[in-house]
Amino acid sequence: MAGEKILIVEDDQTLLDGLKYSLSREGYKVSTATDGAEALEVARQEQPDLMILDIMLPELDGLEVCRILRKEGMTMPILMLTAKVEEVDRVVGLELGADDYITKPFSLRELLARIKASLRRVGMTAREVSGLERAPPGLRFGDLDIDLSRHQVALGGDLLSLSPKEFELLAYLARNRGLVISRDTLLERIWGYEYEGDTRTVDVHIRWLREKIETDPASPCRILTVRGVGYKFEG
Repeated sequence: MAGEKILIVEDDQTLLDGLKYSLSREGYKVSTATDGAEALEVARQEQPDLMILDIMLPELDGLEVCRILRKEGMTMPILMLTAKVEEVDRVVGLELGADDYITKPFSLRELLARIKASLRRVGMTAREVSGLERAPPGLRFGDLDIDLSRHQVALGGDLLSLSPKEFELLAYLARNRGLVISRDTLLERIWGYEYEGDTRTVDVHIRWLREKIETDPASPCRILTVRGVGYKFEG
């Protein structure tokens, strides 16, 4: 459903103008910024529903902007634009809290698909998360409590700070306890579209979850890796 607020941060004026025009025609309310410092100011003032953030920016680069916004507690989806193809840039962006990335040059159709998928995930209720339609209000595994209705996870009685996708990933794995789920299936179920064969984002999010719910993330006992296939949740 269009009408959501999107902030585009891009220092290439031609690309910025083109994206603003195209997204406005799709019904989105579009704001823009051309450097990192302005991006922070606009994001804080307007609280966009989604941000399209170029990595290479004047003042502050996109990675630093992402890090600051996540540290301040802003949870809107961040779609990073990069002209670089090195995997390290993609992984660093994900580790700093980006939800997705797209490499230049890209098609408008692909960008719109990414935007719609991200916004759809944000708008999901617990019933709408794939695999949870018949889920009970909560799941408990020892000292780990997953509250499906409130999208909250507690460990030993203490609430954990999980991003929306971290919660969806954990909930999906927990609902399929003991089953081996492939990375491709997790991408389809949690991210909602074909991810061009790049499953690194699943691995990054699994690592984040392990750091939060495992006693020893290096030797996990809740989320196990099945070599060459994917992951399974043992509780």
